[in-house]
Amino acid sequence: MSAVAQTRRPFSPAMMICALLALTGLLLGCMASAHQLKALGVIVLYAGCCGLILNRHARRKPPPPARGSAAEVTLVVWASQTGYAEQLARQTTSALAQAGVATHSMPLSALAPAQLADYRRALFIVSTTGEGDAPDEAASFMRQAAHLPAGALAQLEYGLLALGDRSYRHFCAFGHELAAWLEHHGARTQFDLIEVDNADAGALRHWQQQLSALAGGKAMADWEAPQYADWLLQTRQWLNAGSAGDPVFLLSLAPAAGVLPAWQAGDIAEVGPCHAPEYVQQWLAELGYSADEPVLLDGQSVTLAAALATRMKPDAPLQGSAQAQIDALPRLAHREYSIASIPADGTLDLLVRQARHPDPHHAEGFRPGLASGWLTRYAPAGGPIALRIRNNRSFHPPADDRPLILIGNGTGLAGLRAHLKTRAARGHHRNWLIFGERNVAHDALLQAELAAWQNQGVIARLDRIWSRDGDAIRYVQDQVSAAGADLIQWVEDGAAVYVCGSQQGMAAGVHRALLDLLGEDWLHLLAGEARYQRDVY
Repeated sequence: MSAVAQTRRPFSPAMMICALLALTGLLLGCMASAHQLKALGVIVLYAGCCGLILNRHARRKPPPPARGSAAEVTLVVWASQTGYAEQLARQTTSALAQAGVATHSMPLSALAPAQLADYRRALFIVSTTGEGDAPDEAASFMRQAAHLPAGALAQLEYGLLALGDRSYRHFCAFGHELAAWLEHHGARTQFDLIEVDNADAGALRHWQQQLSALAGGKAMADWEAPQYADWLLQTRQWLNAGSAGDPVFLLSLAPAAGVLPAWQAGDIAEVGPCHAPEYVQQWLAELGYSADEPVLLDGQSVTLAAALATRMKPDAPLQGSAQAQIDALPRLAHREYSIASIPADGTLDLLVRQARHPDPHHAEGFRPGLASGWLTRYAPAGGPIALRIRNNRSFHPPADDRPLILIGNGTGLAGLRAHLKTRAARGHHRNWLIFGERNVAHDALLQAELAAWQNQGVIARLDRIWSRDGDAIRYVQDQVSAAGADLIQWVEDGAAVYVCGSQQGMAAGVHRALLDLLGEDWLHLLAGEARYQRDVY
């Protein structure tokens, strides 16, 4: 038995009322001589006895939580860095509601750990950023979590969907950390933690199956599959020829339909990649099919080669016709890129570094990354690229003209560029860009554009850091520390700090530098006021 069930409860007002009703019934039955009065006494006596029996059974059940209504709903909590976890939380809430399950949803930043004691069931959807870090939205919750007594969540059953990227060493680390904390405080899992690697469709289908079980086995409609639009590759410019680092390209795309959709600085382009042509040819040779074999894909007739280019290759060969195999193969997972332009430019721009993986079987000694290789090498000029835009509310520009400190490195310049374009269009010129790359000779990305903005007063201050120039290696975070007095003054003047680029190294280093300069409380205050925003990967 639980501690709650073992606790003896005092004689309650409800029990007293039931006893008085029973006694009244006895008195009426004994004293009255009229037939009707005796009947009334018997009825009251029966009601009183029933009340006593019901109260006795109620004592066997654990008491409801302090907020009685909370025990009847499923709490859905998200912690997101780019907005994807929130998107899945909303889909989860909608699916449960359609199945008749009462829900309440909120970000982890709005939840106090002690509130969980009010609920019987909670579902968590949380992301991990970089090498195992919690998303910014989780900071407030985690600070309070240590103060909750062990065993305080013994009444709670939970499910957890952990979002991550398996290419990082600490895959889904925050999801596991949160699960460990829940279990330490007595919560019980309703099903095993589900890990999601880069929006893996299979893992999300498994999550939906668990939701169906929670709803009593009720059927739930599938979540909508990615509905890409065709965008045409207009230009592709190599920006860092001769660099010791991997090549970086600026791509401009236009919608094939001719109508440019709306987006904001900070939003994300989700790209549906394709395999390299030589990979598809090798796959076709293994299958023994012709590249021109016609198949249906998304309701359209295409060649087998074109269909295979968008599909994941199975570990073992599939049986059946070419069409049957295409029908059974999941689509390649999308890849995310910060949008480097605004709609007023007339094109959607991406800043993409071509990832290169060592491969002794490749003529060049390496093979390009799947998505980056598709965008920077294999996608033909004028050809279609599958893409959709995802809202990234946590990295949208401030609506007012407050000072803006933009910090980043590498292709993180993409998101910062869109913010500078927005600020220029709005006439907001109090902008400070701190940006790092390797060498000034080869890695001065978009140098002419940045210089023009500086001359026009759009960029009030420009600090460029070259990590491989000079005797000592120097990074973006070093410049943040060196410019500490000025940065503090900007923040005191109301500035917001936006960080875009690699989580490993740059973003983590910048965060530590900001902690040293501003202190933990001040930095948390900025985050709570949406004045410390990050788009890191």
